[in-house]
Amino acid sequence: MPSNRSILKMKENRVWRLYLGGKLLDELHGRAGAGEDGYFPEDWLASVVDAINPDRPGKPEREGLSAALLPDGSEAILRDLIEADPAAWLGEPHAARFGTKLGVLAKFLDSAERLPIQVHPDRETAKTLFRSDFGKTEAWYILAGREIGGEAPYILMGFQEEVTPARLRARFEAQDIAGMAALMHKIPVRPGEVYLIEGGMPHAIGPGCLLLEIQEPTDYTISLETHDSAGNEVPPRLVHQGVGFERMFDCFHYRTQSPSALLAAVSPAPRALAPGYEELISYDRTPCFSLRRRTVTSSAAVPASDTPYVLALTKGEGLLDGRPVRRGDCFFVPPGISYTLSGGLEALECWPPKSR
Repeated sequence: MPSNRSILKMKENRVWRLYLGGKLLDELHGRAGAGEDGYFPEDWLASVVDAINPDRPGKPEREGLSAALLPDGSEAILRDLIEADPAAWLGEPHAARFGTKLGVLAKFLDSAERLPIQVHPDRETAKTLFRSDFGKTEAWYILAGREIGGEAPYILMGFQEEVTPARLRARFEAQDIAGMAALMHKIPVRPGEVYLIEGGMPHAIGPGCLLLEIQEPTDYTISLETHDSAGNEVPPRLVHQGVGFERMFDCFHYRTQSPSALLAAVSPAPRALAPGYEELISYDRTPCFSLRRRTVTSSAAVPASDTPYVLALTKGEGLLDGRPVRRGDCFFVPPGISYTLSGGLEALECWPPKSR
């Protein structure tokens, strides 16, 4: 592999969405007291995925793609680097299976209001409707929260009563938002908790949630709400993602679960891999990705891997190979490179699907 490869620090990469948020992202990046909520509530981490925001006035070119800070002080789009030499930046086994695709997308996300009730396709449905090898199974690691409108942070997910496509579509056509939300489980959330949302499960992030999201590398989001919180009509393509109002209901899994069954399914227990190193979402639980947490209280030597991954620092400050780092920093870690973390840090590793 080329000797000029290195761990790449990523620039902050805010992306426009349909909902308000982002103040806590400013605080996460050390801009305490300076932030306000707006329509850039997500920071896409080491992203090689285009954001789907059709017809948005002022949409920047290549929105969603992350820029890397190179050792010589210049910048480059991460996807361009990978496409120029996929075997070097992704490893030969990964490139042989996935080509130039990293296979995973991670985000910091801060919601100041409830996100639209939505669903993402599983892989089978994504292949049928979007001709994509990836669906959009995702997982959330709760980082922090804030009370908004007197309510503590929560999420909605899964059906708590029997739902048919016809019943769901009737409420959608009536835009009975309260009625659609009432079909789902409402779960209060706290920092450190993890939730796995497989493709096909209806869900919505409630107001006041700051989280890291790891997901399959697509932006396919089917929305059950046709207007944003300000009452503006959402373009139909952003509601049904181009598949039409008939086919969008094929993306849902119409499965009813009790609260205990749901939590058992979506909140796996962490598994210790080594002292201070845990697997939060395993490949045994989903083939789509793995999420791991490393807690550093003094110093940790991180061995090289044969797989690339995204490293996000979520607590504290310290050093990475002698370079100052802090909460909110993000890095792309190519295969074959070891490094040392020191100080007091929590780091989340976002791993792509297995290459073999």
